[in-house]
Amino acid sequence: MTSTLARTSIAASPPKNVTPSTRGPVTAVAPRTRTHLPTHLRPADLLRITDQGVADVLDGRHDTLLPAEWDTTHRWSTRLYADDDLDLWLISWTPGEATKLHDHAGSLGALTVLSGSLREYHWTGDDLAVRVLDAGDQAAFPLGWVHEVVKNPTVEVTGPTLSVHAYSPPLTAMSYYEVADAGHLRRTRTVLTDEPE
Repeated sequence: MTSTLARTSIAASPPKNVTPSTRGPVTAVAPRTRTHLPTHLRPADLLRITDQGVADVLDGRHDTLLPAEWDTTHRWSTRLYADDDLDLWLISWTPGEATKLHDHAGSLGALTVLSGSLREYHWTGDDLAVRVLDAGDQAAFPLGWVHEVVKNPTVEVTGPTLSVHAYSPPLTAMSYYEVADAGHLRRTRTVLTDEPE
Protein backbone atom coordinates (compact mmCIF):
# COMPACT_ATOMS: atom_id res chain seq x y z
CA MET A 1 0.00 0.00 0.00
CA THR A 2 1.40 3.40 -0.87
CA SER A 3 0.94 6.38 1.39
CA THR A 4 -0.64 9.52 0.07
CA LEU A 5 1.09 11.65 2.71
CA ALA A 6 -2.21 13.48 2.92
CA ARG A 7 -2.20 16.54 5.13
CA THR A 8 -5.76 16.01 6.32
CA SER A 9 -6.60 15.51 9.96
CA ILE A 10 -6.96 11.95 11.18
CA ALA A 11 -10.19 12.73 12.96
CA ALA A 12 -12.59 15.61 12.55
CA SER A 13 -12.35 16.38 16.23
CA PRO A 14 -10.24 14.84 18.99
CA PRO A 15 -12.04 12.08 20.85
CA LYS A 16 -12.66 12.58 24.55
CA ASN A 17 -10.12 9.98 25.66
CA VAL A 18 -7.16 11.24 23.60
CA THR A 19 -5.13 14.24 24.66
CA PRO A 20 -3.71 16.18 21.71
CA SER A 21 0.06 16.11 21.57
CA THR A 22 1.88 19.24 22.61
CA ARG A 23 4.49 18.41 19.99
CA GLY A 24 2.25 18.02 16.98
CA PRO A 25 -1.27 17.53 15.71
CA VAL A 26 -1.33 13.71 15.66
CA THR A 27 -4.79 12.67 16.79
CA ALA A 28 -6.31 9.24 17.33
CA VAL A 29 -9.65 8.27 15.87
CA ALA A 30 -12.91 8.07 17.79
CA PRO A 31 -13.19 5.04 20.08
CA ARG A 32 -14.91 1.94 18.81
CA THR A 33 -16.61 -0.76 20.75
CA ARG A 34 -13.97 -3.11 22.08
CA THR A 35 -13.90 -6.50 20.43
CA HIS A 36 -11.45 -9.34 20.95
CA LEU A 37 -8.53 -6.99 20.24
CA PRO A 38 -6.55 -5.30 23.04
CA THR A 39 -7.27 -1.86 21.54
CA HIS A 40 -10.11 0.01 19.88
CA LEU A 41 -7.76 1.18 17.10
CA ARG A 42 -7.62 -0.95 13.96
CA PRO A 43 -4.58 -1.51 11.71
CA ALA A 44 -6.15 0.91 9.19
CA ASP A 45 -6.28 3.57 11.93
CA LEU A 46 -2.61 3.01 12.72
CA LEU A 47 -1.71 3.34 9.02
CA ARG A 48 -3.49 6.72 8.88
CA ILE A 49 -1.75 7.81 12.08
CA THR A 50 1.73 6.88 10.77
CA ASP A 51 0.93 8.63 7.50
CA GLN A 52 0.01 11.81 9.41
CA GLY A 53 3.15 11.38 11.53
CA VAL A 54 5.25 11.38 8.36
CA ALA A 55 3.50 14.55 7.17
CA ASP A 56 4.16 16.19 10.54
CA VAL A 57 7.88 15.32 10.39
CA LEU A 58 8.11 16.61 6.82
CA ASP A 59 6.34 19.83 7.88
CA GLY A 60 8.96 20.37 10.61
CA ARG A 61 6.59 19.89 13.56
CA HIS A 62 9.11 17.60 15.30
CA ASP A 63 12.35 19.37 14.39
CA THR A 64 13.22 19.91 18.06
CA LEU A 65 13.32 16.12 18.54
CA LEU A 66 15.69 15.46 15.64
CA PRO A 67 19.46 15.11 16.10
CA ALA A 68 21.76 17.86 14.80
CA GLU A 69 23.56 15.15 12.80
CA TRP A 70 22.25 11.72 11.86
CA ASP A 71 24.32 8.82 13.17
CA THR A 72 25.35 6.76 10.15
CA THR A 73 26.45 3.78 12.26
CA HIS A 74 23.76 3.21 14.90
CA ARG A 75 19.98 3.19 14.74
CA TRP A 76 18.13 5.98 16.53
CA SER A 77 14.53 6.52 17.66
CA THR A 78 12.41 9.13 19.38
CA ARG A 79 8.83 9.08 20.61
CA LEU A 80 6.66 11.57 18.73
CA TYR A 81 3.44 10.99 20.67
CA ALA A 82 2.14 8.83 23.51
CA ASP A 83 -1.08 8.29 25.40
CA ASP A 84 -2.89 5.32 26.97
CA ASP A 85 -3.92 3.95 23.56
CA LEU A 86 -1.05 4.82 21.24
CA ASP A 87 2.72 5.19 20.88
CA LEU A 88 4.16 6.94 17.81
CA TRP A 89 7.88 6.70 17.01
CA LEU A 90 10.33 8.04 14.44
CA ILE A 91 13.09 5.49 13.76
CA SER A 92 16.28 5.87 11.72
CA TRP A 93 17.90 2.87 10.03
CA THR A 94 21.60 2.34 9.35
CA PRO A 95 23.43 -0.20 7.16
CA GLY A 96 23.89 -3.61 8.74
CA GLU A 97 21.88 -2.89 11.90
CA ALA A 98 18.76 -5.05 11.70
CA THR A 99 16.21 -5.67 14.37
CA LYS A 100 16.20 -9.22 15.63
CA LEU A 101 13.28 -11.47 14.68
CA HIS A 102 10.56 -10.30 17.10
CA ASP A 103 6.88 -9.71 17.76
CA HIS A 104 5.11 -6.83 19.52
CA ALA A 105 3.47 -8.96 22.24
CA GLY A 106 -0.11 -7.68 22.71
CA SER A 107 0.23 -4.60 20.49
CA LEU A 108 -0.91 -4.00 16.94
CA GLY A 109 1.56 -2.02 14.83
CA ALA A 110 1.98 -0.11 11.60
CA LEU A 111 4.66 1.89 9.84
CA THR A 112 5.09 4.36 7.01
CA VAL A 113 8.51 4.76 5.39
CA LEU A 114 9.43 8.45 5.35
CA SER A 115 12.70 8.19 3.39
CA GLY A 116 14.96 5.51 2.00
CA SER A 117 14.00 1.86 1.78
CA LEU A 118 13.48 -0.98 4.26
CA ARG A 119 13.52 -4.73 3.85
CA GLU A 120 11.18 -6.74 6.09
CA TYR A 121 11.45 -10.48 6.70
CA HIS A 122 8.27 -11.87 8.23
CA TRP A 123 7.33 -15.36 9.39
CA THR A 124 4.63 -16.95 7.21
CA GLY A 125 4.14 -20.05 9.33
CA ASP A 126 6.53 -22.06 7.16
CA ASP A 127 9.44 -19.75 6.43
CA LEU A 128 10.55 -16.11 6.20
CA ALA A 129 9.08 -14.06 3.36
CA VAL A 130 10.62 -10.76 2.31
CA ARG A 131 9.07 -7.50 1.18
CA VAL A 132 10.66 -4.19 0.29
CA LEU A 133 9.11 -0.98 1.64
CA ASP A 134 10.19 2.21 -0.13
CA ALA A 135 9.50 5.83 0.82
CA GLY A 136 5.73 6.30 1.08
CA ASP A 137 5.01 2.57 1.50
CA GLN A 138 3.14 1.30 4.53
CA ALA A 139 2.78 -1.95 6.44
CA ALA A 140 0.52 -3.07 9.28
CA PHE A 141 1.34 -5.71 11.89
CA PRO A 142 -1.52 -7.72 13.39
CA LEU A 143 -1.23 -9.59 16.68
CA GLY A 144 1.26 -12.44 16.37
CA TRP A 145 3.23 -10.82 13.52
CA VAL A 146 6.88 -11.92 13.76
CA HIS A 147 9.37 -9.97 11.69
CA GLU A 148 12.85 -8.54 11.28
CA VAL A 149 13.48 -5.14 9.67
CA VAL A 150 16.67 -3.76 8.14
CA LYS A 151 17.68 -0.83 5.95
CA ASN A 152 17.47 -2.13 2.38
CA PRO A 153 21.12 -2.76 1.42
CA THR A 154 20.43 -2.58 -2.31
CA VAL A 155 19.12 1.01 -2.31
CA GLU A 156 21.50 3.96 -1.95
CA VAL A 157 19.92 7.12 -0.55
CA THR A 158 21.20 10.55 0.35
CA GLY A 159 20.38 11.33 3.96
CA PRO A 160 18.87 9.08 6.61
CA THR A 161 16.47 6.19 6.09
CA LEU A 162 13.50 6.98 8.34
CA SER A 163 10.15 5.44 9.22
CA VAL A 164 7.26 6.35 11.53
CA HIS A 165 5.81 3.50 13.65
CA ALA A 166 2.59 3.32 15.68
CA TYR A 167 1.73 0.74 18.33
CA SER A 168 -1.62 0.24 20.05
CA PRO A 169 -1.81 -0.37 22.89
CA PRO A 170 1.63 1.10 23.57
CA LEU A 171 4.42 -1.47 23.66
CA THR A 172 5.01 -3.23 26.96
CA ALA A 173 6.88 -6.35 25.83
CA MET A 174 8.48 -8.08 22.85
CA SER A 175 9.40 -11.71 22.25
CA TYR A 176 12.39 -12.72 20.17
CA TYR A 177 12.60 -15.79 17.93
CA GLU A 178 14.86 -17.97 15.84
CA VAL A 179 14.06 -20.34 13.02
CA ALA A 180 14.90 -23.82 14.31
CA ASP A 181 16.61 -26.49 12.22
CA ALA A 182 13.31 -28.24 11.57
CA GLY A 183 11.89 -25.05 10.05
CA HIS A 184 9.82 -24.10 13.07
CA LEU A 185 9.80 -20.80 14.87
CA ARG A 186 11.23 -20.98 18.41
CA ARG A 187 10.88 -18.19 20.98
CA THR A 188 14.25 -17.48 22.59
CA ARG A 189 13.30 -14.77 25.09
CA THR A 190 10.70 -12.20 26.08
CA VAL A 191 11.58 -8.76 27.41
CA LEU A 192 9.55 -6.00 29.02
CA THR A 193 10.03 -2.77 27.09
CA ASP A 194 8.24 0.43 26.19
CA GLU A 195 10.54 1.17 23.23
CA PRO A 196 10.51 -0.26 19.70
CA GLU A 197 13.11 -2.81 18.58
